[in-house]
Amino acid sequence: MTRAPSSSDGARRGPGGPGDAASVAIVLKGYPRLSETFIAQEILGLQRRGLKLRLYSLRHPTDPARHPIHDEICAPVTYLPEYLRQEPLRVVRGWLAARRRPGYGAARRQWLRDLRRDPTPNRIRRFGQACVLAAEVPAGVVRLHAHFLHTPGSVARYAAEMTGLPWSCSAHAKDIWTTPAWEKREKLRDLDWLVTCTAVGRDHLASLGPGGPGKVALLYHGLDLERFPPPTGPRPPRDGRDAEDPVVLLSVGRAVEKKGYPNLLRALAALPAELHWRFVHIGGGDLAAALRAEATRLGLADRIDWCGAQPQDVVLAAYRGADIFALASRIAEDGDRDGLPNVLMEAQSQELACLATKISAVPELIRDGETGLLVPPQDPAALAAALARLIRDPQLRTRLGKAGAEVVRRDFSMERGLDLLADRLAPAYPAAAP
Repeated sequence: MTRAPSSSDGARRGPGGPGDAASVAIVLKGYPRLSETFIAQEILGLQRRGLKLRLYSLRHPTDPARHPIHDEICAPVTYLPEYLRQEPLRVVRGWLAARRRPGYGAARRQWLRDLRRDPTPNRIRRFGQACVLAAEVPAGVVRLHAHFLHTPGSVARYAAEMTGLPWSCSAHAKDIWTTPAWEKREKLRDLDWLVTCTAVGRDHLASLGPGGPGKVALLYHGLDLERFPPPTGPRPPRDGRDAEDPVVLLSVGRAVEKKGYPNLLRALAALPAELHWRFVHIGGGDLAAALRAEATRLGLADRIDWCGAQPQDVVLAAYRGADIFALASRIAEDGDRDGLPNVLMEAQSQELACLATKISAVPELIRDGETGLLVPPQDPAALAAALARLIRDPQLRTRLGKAGAEVVRRDFSMERGLDLLADRLAPAYPAAAP
C-alpha cells in the first residue's frame, strides 16, 4: 500500500493503525486538501472519540501546503490508483483478488448497468479502484464510509458489494446537485444511511424515492471553535473615506464557476469612486488566471491581492485583518452550487460582517439584516449596493459581526454533529461504543 508522505510517518500509529482489530474505511476523493478542512476536522473529531479509521484516497494531494490539523490525524492513508494505467500490476492483482470475493458478480453487473448509462473513462476508473479497495482492505475493516456521493460513493458502493461490507455516505454540495437522479436513487437504495450538511440537501435527497426519508439525516459540519477562538479586540472603524487606511474586503473560496467571482469583480468596479477599499482573495482554482485578467480589464488590478490557497493559520489571520467578508455564490451551468460554505461560519466566528447571496443553504446560517446581509445571486448591482452600505457603516458591520458570531457559537459548533456521526458509526464495531 502507498502511504501518505509525512515527516512523522514512522510514528503514525494509534487510532486506525495496523494493530487495530476493527476500523472504518473512509473513502475520499483527495487527501489532504486545503479546501476540505471540514472533512479533516471530522476525521480528527472521530479519532478523538476513539473510533478506529483508515483513509482511502482516490487522488494524491496537489496543494502546495497542508493544514496543521492534517498532522494530528493518525489514521493510515492508502492512495488507490489515481489512473489505472499508472499502476497496471496493482490493478490486475486487485481485479484477480476481487473476482474471488462473493459479491464480485453482483458488483460487476451493477457497474455494467451504470456504464451503459454513463459510458465514461471515469466510470471505468471507479470500478478498477473499487477492485483494488476490495482486495486490499484489511479483515478488520467493518464498514466503508464515503465522503461525497458521486465518485467516492461509487467506489465505496462497488467495493461494498464485492466484500459484503455495509456502506454509508456523507454528501455535501456538488455531489448532490450534479449526480444524475437515477444514480442518487440507486445509491440511496443500497447504502445503510447518509448524512448531509444542509437542510436543502437533505430534503432533496429524501424526496428521491422509497427509503430516502428514513436514510437521510441532516448533520451540519459545524466549526471547531478551538481553532477559531474569538478575536482579541475590536476592528478599526474604517468607513472608506481615508485613502491611506482603506476598508479591507475579503473572500475565501476556490476560483470556480459556482463561487460567482466575476459578479463580485463587477460589483467592486461599480462601487462609488470616493470609497477607498482593498480586496483580498484566498483560494486556488481553475479560473484564477481568468479572474486576474478580468480584474485588469475592469481597472481593479492595483486594488486586489490574489493570495492563492493558504493554510488555516493564514486564513484565520486574514479574517481578523478584514472588515467585510463577501461571497457571491451562484448556481453553475452544470447545476453545481455551494451547500453551506464553511468559510462563512469561519468568518462569522471572527465577528466579521458577512455579505453573501441568497442561495442553497446560506440562509440557514445568515439572516438578512440580522446576522449578515443577503442579496440575490448573479446581481452585481445589488452586491455593489450592499458592499457600499457596509463600507460606509462600521457600526452596522460591528452589529452584524457580533450577531453572526453568537449564532455560530450557539448553533454551529462541530461537537454536536460529531457526536451524531460517531453514534451512527459506532455500532459497526464489535467492541464497546466510544
